[in-house]
Amino acid sequence: MGDLLGGLNRPRARLRELLAVRRPLVAPGAYDALSARLVEQAGFDAVYMTGFGTTASLIGRPDVGLLSSAEMIDNAARIVSAVDVPVIADADTGFGNAINVVRTVRSYEQAGVSAIHLEDQVMPKKCGHMSGKAVISKEEMTGKLRAAVAARHDPDFLIIARTDAAAVHGLDDAIDRARAYADAGADVLFVEAPTSEAGIERVAAELSGVAPLVFNWAEGGRTPPVPAARIAELGFSLVLFPIGTLLAATAGMRALLEVLRIEGTPASALPGLPSFDEFTELVGLGEVRDLERRFS
Repeated sequence: MGDLLGGLNRPRARLRELLAVRRPLVAPGAYDALSARLVEQAGFDAVYMTGFGTTASLIGRPDVGLLSSAEMIDNAARIVSAVDVPVIADADTGFGNAINVVRTVRSYEQAGVSAIHLEDQVMPKKCGHMSGKAVISKEEMTGKLRAAVAARHDPDFLIIARTDAAAVHGLDDAIDRARAYADAGADVLFVEAPTSEAGIERVAAELSGVAPLVFNWAEGGRTPPVPAARIAELGFSLVLFPIGTLLAATAGMRALLEVLRIEGTPASALPGLPSFDEFTELVGLGEVRDLERRFS
């Protein structure tokens, strides 16, 4: 866990190791520090900061480019401080042109994130599984990626290039863009929202060996729910499950609130919930008590 007096554990180097030796690395989505702690406590080796979940949790709105870079980076910093495993973060479009990307990369790196993904959508962007997206030119995006690579201080800070072109111009263009993005220096490639298993297989076949590949297992999204064994067989290096934790939390809160509305108290729902003591231990009360004894 991200202890209050914990030391540095080189999560960026660890992420590179995981991508090199484990296929695929599974990174469940987290939208705040608490959900990130739960991901780590469940035994996963990486956390993915979802932009969709960040937007929903911070302002209760859809992922259509409403958050500023400062809001996204602030959330990333809180998530990083809560866990010891590497954090992979959504960085949207880089929040502007190539010069904005320079500042975005520096800020996420200073926040302690291990990797970010930058997408080639027109700003303001939309969730990759929504309709109505538009993309910038391949040439503009390659310039932004070159700027991102030049801006990082730590060579272990990974730049993931995401293309949303499949939904706009088709899979041929998306694959062509991905190759160009690798040539521009991207460490990992992310072709967003292929809509068929044949499309997924083609992405894997044509881009395997170019760079490690991301598979976005977006819960309820446009990409088919491919089994884990098949994802591994195709050679994807990183699998994101971006919003399952958010959907589960939403369902849990709805159920509790319905009991409270109907019965007047939440008493009948409490047996299915963590106890007060269990929850306070989960968020680190034991560590705080140890520090109180140490420094009293």
